[in-house]
Amino acid sequence: MSCPAPLPATLTLEQVSWGAGLLHPVSLTLARGRVLGVLGANGAGKSTLLRLIYRFHTPKSGRVLLDGADIHATPARKVAQRVAAVLQEQPTDFALTVAEIVALGRAPHRRALAGPSAHDAHIVEHALDRMSLRAFASRPFGTLSGGERQRVMVARALAQEPGLIVLDEPTNHLDIRHQLEVLRLVRGLGATVVASLHDLNLVRGFADDVLVLKDGQPLAFGPVTDVLTPDLIARAFGVRAQARGPARFDFSLFDDMQPEKQA
Repeated sequence: MSCPAPLPATLTLEQVSWGAGLLHPVSLTLARGRVLGVLGANGAGKSTLLRLIYRFHTPKSGRVLLDGADIHATPARKVAQRVAAVLQEQPTDFALTVAEIVALGRAPHRRALAGPSAHDAHIVEHALDRMSLRAFASRPFGTLSGGERQRVMVARALAQEPGLIVLDEPTNHLDIRHQLEVLRLVRGLGATVVASLHDLNLVRGFADDVLVLKDGQPLAFGPVTDVLTPDLIARAFGVRAQARGPARFDFSLFDDMQPEKQA
């Protein structure tokens, strides 16, 4: 029996900022079921923004609204039932098995002191199957490769049945096949998704909308086909981009030292 898709959330950022200039005010609204790619060079503020969205940081100014409700005026357990995060780096010393790690995604949905239900077990099995992890279910988490661990953490997020999934470089440890598989699976969940990614060609095939940051400042937000232009890429990343069809760019460095032509 398959599991129903989660009810996607609406995400609104109202002049959200953090730190002493680390992230300047950002405002946007992401409609239900949309996939947002957050782009920018290293240090642009991508991870800081994601931490605000999944309630790890409290904004210096502004509000993060989920379905119209301020997440910092909402009980943490309620937020955890609707928001799941998959981060870049995962611990390697967990003594838990893969199945036990994935089952942690059910914790926000259980009553205090209550054990897992048959429904919880079904959700966990479904998440393991979706991420092709059934054969790893009894393996200790710490024995897995980086890519396998990342797939486990995505499965844990699926078991959480969130309306919003936040992914910080979710394909960082994956080979190209598993990169495409994970992004396809995440996109097919029906949840609203916010993901930071470095590969601009993956973004063009994965995201509906993009937010581009530079030095903590928002440069542009909107549909990926409108925003992700060669000019914008040059401003954000300092490289030349040439479109090669609807879903691919070729990149090159700017040559700032042109030799003078001899007379």
